[in-house]
Amino acid sequence: MTTTGRSWAGLTALVVAVGIVVQLFVTANGTEGFFPEASERTFNVFAYFTIQSNLLLGGTTLMLALQPNRPQSTLFRTLRLNGVLCIAVTGIVYHAVLAGHDELHGWASVANLLLHTVTPILGVLGWLLFGPRGQTDWQIVGWSIVYPLLWLVFTLVRGEFVGFYPYPFMDVSTHGYGRVLLNCLLVAILFLALAAGATFLDRRLRRKTTVER
Repeated sequence: MTTTGRSWAGLTALVVAVGIVVQLFVTANGTEGFFPEASERTFNVFAYFTIQSNLLLGGTTLMLALQPNRPQSTLFRTLRLNGVLCIAVTGIVYHAVLAGHDELHGWASVANLLLHTVTPILGVLGWLLFGPRGQTDWQIVGWSIVYPLLWLVFTLVRGEFVGFYPYPFMDVSTHGYGRVLLNCLLVAILFLALAAGATFLDRRLRRKTTVER
């Protein structure tokens, strides 16, 4: 990875960290939300797919910034792809489905902008421009499906006991399991389409880089 690529990765990790810290501050000092206690609301922030996808992106880009030439294990390659795909899904779903549902002001709007718009742009562009290349194949795509499935199962099971669902289109108490599972299937199709596109692009960009060298 080039020096510019490392700098981009470091900037991405920094923006993720700032966005999450601001969101935690806003949640801890707010009064709205499903949970009445500030500690419960703050802890619950980490149940959101948005936050987890940002953590995946931030963690992997930080590792690339610090050790760009580290051996790329199957685990790291999976987490790297997860970070890019999940943050892309976060940006697309938010702007297509969720944007405008809440009126945000002050630091809440700053956190929202960073976590739903800025980090998806930085994450996807960083992968397209700087790679690293040759890290994505169908085996890695298969492993990358595990995390979203685990998150979905956790969210639905927890929601059944607690009554909290992080997104309106996942609210079983409002829509029922049939509609919620259909909504999740549509998101899964988006995820798989992005994964297929990433695999194809990774191969094309790797060949292009090899030829240019």
